[in-house]
Amino acid sequence: MNIQRRQFLKTCGFATLATQLPVLTAQSQLSPNTIIKPPRLQVGDTVGLIAPAGTFEPRYIDVVQQYLTNLGLKTKLGKHILDRYGYLAGKDADRAQDVNDMFADNSVKAILAMRGGWGCNRILPLLNYPLMRSHAKILMGYSDITSLLIAINARSRIMTFHGPVATSTWTPFMLEYLKLILFNAEAVTLQNTNSPEGKVQTIAPGKAKGKLVGGNLSVLTAMVGSPYLPAWQNRILFLEDVNEGVYRVDRMLTQLKNAGILHRISGFIFGQCTDCNPTNESSQTLMEVLQDHITPLKIPAWYGAMIGHIQDKFILPIGADVEIDADAGTIRLLDAAVS
Repeated sequence: MNIQRRQFLKTCGFATLATQLPVLTAQSQLSPNTIIKPPRLQVGDTVGLIAPAGTFEPRYIDVVQQYLTNLGLKTKLGKHILDRYGYLAGKDADRAQDVNDMFADNSVKAILAMRGGWGCNRILPLLNYPLMRSHAKILMGYSDITSLLIAINARSRIMTFHGPVATSTWTPFMLEYLKLILFNAEAVTLQNTNSPEGKVQTIAPGKAKGKLVGGNLSVLTAMVGSPYLPAWQNRILFLEDVNEGVYRVDRMLTQLKNAGILHRISGFIFGQCTDCNPTNESSQTLMEVLQDHITPLKIPAWYGAMIGHIQDKFILPIGADVEIDADAGTIRLLDAAVS
């Protein structure tokens, strides 16, 4: 082999090696504790649709595609979105693959879950959290999607968004907050409507600041003891639920208290507990249970925020710095939630 040929091969080898080395970007040099804001939505962006939890009627794909088209967005379906495995939308590995693939796909700018149900806790060990941190993008949903929102925020340290799923009713109220927060990158104040459904009840007065975290109470309680929860110090905790007896809400809040979570938070918001009724006349009311658990904490807290299994709901950035006012029932973002 002559000298020129050896030099050529040597050069090719270094060139190949160079393509395999990680690129040192500003993002890769961030502290692991820094929460990354995903890029804002823009007209023409593609939203990935996934089914990481329960099954749904396929017609809802057409419905949500029309909503997103009206916002100037395109859609891309997860490979396994129409899979079925009993009450789950496919096997665990396949549902996790769709989540990982959507984060890895550079053509996808946001990810929307089709619906909740049950199943996200099962796939948490199968998710690629370093990949998600290096490909931060909007992930949105609620109910069982709480697992993904909290785990990815805690493990990947990116902002996630508690908001509608694809099968939700996309009301003007919700769309307005979606545009302000996810498109315009505005640091808005979230406040209930002036309607009977929008009435708030103060549990303990005052204002508090902290990082926002929360979601479905049943799902969050099922995550206790796992490695997918955040540190709770100076967090503003928001909760909601559906079809739970008041005594079961009491039991779950007791678990959060006994796990040392409630005593660390700096503020508390309970949204809507749809169809959560006392089981008999001698039962405590939901408000009485909330007062029992939260009043001794001496932190600002209120009940009735527009969060939960309701039509008009807030878009809540998990990991955002906020200030709450328990007297006014408001959540003020202290900075934009997207870049």
